[in-house]
Amino acid sequence: MPEEQFLERLMHEYGNELLRTCYLYLKDYQLAEDAVQETFIKAMKSYDLFEHKSSEKTWLMRIAINCCKNVMRTNWFHMRQNNPENQINRINNDPINDFLEKDSVSAAIMTLNADDRKIILLYYYQELSVKEIAIVIGKSENTTIQRLNRARGKIKKFLMEAGYD
Repeated sequence: MPEEQFLERLMHEYGNELLRTCYLYLKDYQLAEDAVQETFIKAMKSYDLFEHKSSEKTWLMRIAINCCKNVMRTNWFHMRQNNPENQINRINNDPINDFLEKDSVSAAIMTLNADDRKIILLYYYQELSVKEIAIVIGKSENTTIQRLNRARGKIKKFLMEAGYD
C-alpha cells in the first residue's frame, strides 16, 4: 500500500480518537492537533518497526501519549499553562470547550493529574482493555487496575461534590 493511502487510512480510522485523547491530555486544541500530526509522522517513519504485539490502535495511542508528554515537558508549555491570559484565549478559541463545559464528567476528568487522566481516556474513551492500557503505559495489569480504580474514585468524589449522586 502506498504511503499516502496508508496515512489516509490511519487518519480516517484513528484521527478523531487521537485528537480527543490529545485534547483531554493537553487541554489545548491547537496543541492536540500538533500532537496528532506528530503522532502520524512518527507512525509513518517507524511502521516498519511495529512488531504487531498489540493492536494498531494501541500502538498509535502510545505514540500519541508520548507526543503529549514531550509537549508537556517543554518550558514553553509550562509558561503557557501558567499564563492566565493564554488560558482565557484557549478557552475562547477551543471548539471542544463548549461541550466540555456542559459535561460534568469531562470536567471531572480534566481535574485529574496526567497519569490518571490517561488511564480514564484509554479505558472509557478509547475502549482499550486493561491489558492494552498496561502495554501503552508500560505498567503491569495489576498496577493499571489500581490506577484505574483510583482515578474512578477521584471522578466520583468530584461529581458528588458537584451535587451528582
